[in-house]
Amino acid sequence: MSAQSNASVTIIKRKKVIADAGHHGGAWKVAYADFVTAMMAFFLLMWLLNATTEKQRKGIAEYFSPTVPIARISGGGEGSLGGDSVFSENTLPKMGTGASSVYPTESRMARGGQAADEAEMTQLMQALTGGGGGSLITQRLLAHIAARITPEGLRIDIHDLPDAPLFEGETAAPTPLLVELAQVMVQVFSLVQNHFGIEGHVARQPIVPLDNTVWQLSRNRADQLHKLMADAQLDPARIDHVSGHGDTRPNGPNPMDLRNNRLSVLLLRMDN
Repeated sequence: MSAQSNASVTIIKRKKVIADAGHHGGAWKVAYADFVTAMMAFFLLMWLLNATTEKQRKGIAEYFSPTVPIARISGGGEGSLGGDSVFSENTLPKMGTGASSVYPTESRMARGGQAADEAEMTQLMQALTGGGGGSLITQRLLAHIAARITPEGLRIDIHDLPDAPLFEGETAAPTPLLVELAQVMVQVFSLVQNHFGIEGHVARQPIVPLDNTVWQLSRNRADQLHKLMADAQLDPARIDHVSGHGDTRPNGPNPMDLRNNRLSVLLLRMDN
């Protein structure tokens, strides 16, 4: 046997090394979390659509709808009705907004119901708030009113002020201020034929009592405004609904704000 056959064999093993393979990170987890969140939001939306009424869905849509800014300018008139305004019986037809209750006409149909509604509600809002250079009411009453045009119609909020409440304490007994405001509302609404609704709201209390009466109180206050408007010769057939919402629909980020003690009057569009 040769010496070469007894020699040891050297084996060289080459190991492939990857300089920086990185890691498989959590990007897929983020994508999966986004997917789950989107699906949860989708199913929540489906549940909400199924669990609410048509009127409630309109209210939700209204919350996210843009509103028309209001200019609070006094008309400078004397008395509770502030003198002549841009919305008098003799002025309304001349402004191209259609008929009034005293001078009816068929031009509203010729101009198109939706456009006519929008124009009439804009004029009503300006008459109540002074947005067109004149106001139907005095500055003292004007401070209690906020109005905006919504998909449902013209919403007019009448709210408490610290030194001028609409009701006596925590009751549904109206103050003389609310009686005066109800008379103004009747005069304004007599210029159009739209139906309308009345809704009562109250501010949330810091501590909710065991016997929570906010729902009944808000409904009783809405009923009281309905009665005051009926006493002022409002046509009862035009009432679409009277309801109370308790403290569930705050008018702003602070549900305990005094301005949440309010009555909402919604003048409905003619096609509602």
